Amino acid sequence: MTSTPLTGLHDLVEAAGHPHGGGNMKPHYDDRLANEDLAPLRKQRWSSYNIFAFWMSDVHSVGGYVTAGSLFALGLQSWQVLVALIAGIVIVQVFANMVAKPSQKTGVPFPVINRVVFGIRGANIPAIIRGLIAIAWYGVQTFLAAESLNIVFLKFIPGSAALLDVSFAGLSALGWISYAILWTAQFLLFWNGMEVIRRFIDWAGPAVYLVMIVLAVYLVSQAGIQNISFTLSTVQLDFWASIPVMFAAIALVVSYFSGPMLNFGDFARYGKSFAAVKKGNFWGLPINFVFFSLLTVITASATVPVFGSLITDPIKTVEQIDTPFAILLGGLTFVTATVGINIVANFISPAFDFSNVAPKKISWRAGGMIAAVGSTFLMPWNWYSNSDAIHYSLGVLGALIGPLFGILIAGYYFAARQRVKVDAMFTMDPAGPYWYRNGFNPNAVKAVIAAGVPTVAIAIFPKLFADLGLFDVSWVSDYSWFIGCGLGFVLFLLFERLDPRVPTFDGETDGISDGTVDQAAEAPDGEAVPVLANTAPDAATPRETLA
Repeated sequence: MTSTPLTGLHDLVEAAGHPHGGGNMKPHYDDRLANEDLAPLRKQRWSSYNIFAFWMSDVHSVGGYVTAGSLFALGLQSWQVLVALIAGIVIVQVFANMVAKPSQKTGVPFPVINRVVFGIRGANIPAIIRGLIAIAWYGVQTFLAAESLNIVFLKFIPGSAALLDVSFAGLSALGWISYAILWTAQFLLFWNGMEVIRRFIDWAGPAVYLVMIVLAVYLVSQAGIQNISFTLSTVQLDFWASIPVMFAAIALVVSYFSGPMLNFGDFARYGKSFAAVKKGNFWGLPINFVFFSLLTVITASATVPVFGSLITDPIKTVEQIDTPFAILLGGLTFVTATVGINIVANFISPAFDFSNVAPKKISWRAGGMIAAVGSTFLMPWNWYSNSDAIHYSLGVLGALIGPLFGILIAGYYFAARQRVKVDAMFTMDPAGPYWYRNGFNPNAVKAVIAAGVPTVAIAIFPKLFADLGLFDVSWVSDYSWFIGCGLGFVLFLLFERLDPRVPTFDGETDGISDGTVDQAAEAPDGEAVPVLANTAPDAATPRETLA
């Protein structure tokens, strides 16, 4: 079938900072669902190195340093820590590959691919949840980076110490200056688009590694290699007592990556092939994380003989060296590292998530600005150090990441059998296959509630019971992501079996992404793909195994 193409030069729009022609905003896409940033990409250019660099930015942060170091302070033998590290990060790698595929194959971000599973309107449920989490942590990471910048100011401008005595809304004047500088720097980086962000993280990851290696070599030379230990704990557990701690360490690794892993499709969509994404994940997750962790424990171990006490905070380690060059280099390095993780984990996600809510009114850049401004109003410096505040606020939202992940995987791989009608994700037609019931897939909504309630309870109540002195089963909270993911996965498939909703488009090929072609499946430019009403027979066909 041929038709006159309706897409002209004026339709070749700029998608998420890509050059003109990067997006494929077709005339028949409903502007209540599509804009230049949410539409399928016309060109997918990211190589495996770009994905590798993304994960470097996600790992190389103060939080990543402390998390990696904490694994070696659990009382485990070195080999047990290594096993837990590898097991945890391989699980993350497998799940990251799974969540990457639907976005890479269709060229759309995380909130858009969720329209297949949750419905055209229902996709805003996971989008808003993930966006709110990102807003909170964006402010926290900016605050942590500002703390690093404060050290540089205090060392090179001694008079700035006077600004610590003046405060507003719980933050010192110097803190506000550092926060404003970093807030503005991140805003400018983000505003210049995804291509500039890609170049930044391509450079930032290796640069941070270089400085960390120099720091480790310096401290080891001062401490003596014979004084380096791969165990940071003063207590050693026996074998049987160490087994549950090993599993807790595995859960800690997965939980640390759970946020970026959920919306990894926002980045995987740019991958030039799924093979390139998987290769980048291999180098960026198991190889990168294990090496970073070993570098971390060597550096932290060396602080004991050099400074007389164990220091697991890299900012404080650099501060202890107390030489102008070290403080300048180290401070700026960890500022760069924190900005890197903030951009990739907490800026890009809400940019797409909030744009998805009202594409006609909220662009990708506007969505990011909502996150940046909102994070400041949350004033993270007033509650970040309060573990209870984090637990009972972000803990609730974070507990929902597992169910959302499980539902997406079940929906794409088993219910839809990897078959997605790309153009149908951008129509409000009630006869469209992803309209379901008023734009919501009731099975997905029920699965979120049924899996989310017990998962939130598991994440919240064990600590509450322990704090009240009743009984301590807080260890179960370590596994809330796994429990939520499993419940979401199983319950969604159960509801789909009882009342099939998600179509598989058996026998159709036009405009169908079936998980086998790297480029986003699309109809010829300007030719609307017919949308068919959902039918139970399509949805009830036997499920295929994962590819």
